[in-house]
Amino acid sequence: MFTMIHPDFEAYSEKYSSPESDILNELNRETNLKVMLPRMLSGHLQGKLLEMFSDMLQPMQILEIGTYTGYSAIALCKGLQENGCLHTIDINEELEAISLKYFEKAGLKNKIKHYVGNAMDIIPTIHHTFDLVFIDADKENYISYFELVIDKVRKGGFIIADNVLWSGKVLTTTTHTDKETQGIIDFNKFITKDKRIENLLLPFRDGLMIMKKN
Repeated sequence: MFTMIHPDFEAYSEKYSSPESDILNELNRETNLKVMLPRMLSGHLQGKLLEMFSDMLQPMQILEIGTYTGYSAIALCKGLQENGCLHTIDINEELEAISLKYFEKAGLKNKIKHYVGNAMDIIPTIHHTFDLVFIDADKENYISYFELVIDKVRKGGFIIADNVLWSGKVLTTTTHTDKETQGIIDFNKFITKDKRIENLLLPFRDGLMIMKKN
């Protein structure tokens, strides 16, 4: 995982940040032991950032595109209102057992609705207005995901997209042949010109695009 911060500073930051919850720490360990590409996990610092966004917004409805093993979903539930719901979508059914196990351990079984399948097909079937959306799925479809959710986000609501620095590949000047790198470059350009939102590309971890709906 490409990171904007030196590993020593990252370790120092973790030391002087509130620790992971026991459940997230356990999930972190299991993901690293049992799942391919564990670097895809949000992890301690990014998890805390997502928790704080959720705490500040106190959302009623959250949409997550890309569940992986459920770490970010649990973090995003931190500020969820009592009767609120987080909707999370992942195409990989092999990871469902891990995420559902930890949703239950975290006491969130009744607050999280988990969907397995293609997010492009599933998002139009979810009829809610969202306070917060987190996009962390296939990079070539980021613009499509944004277009699918923008009208479902309330005014003043937030959309956060992960991996928008894409291991530094966005800075290379060569022609991109891989769809994911080109998808991220196109997304960053598209978002910066879109008048429906205000945006901040935060150079944190692998890059977070923070968008507030106007």
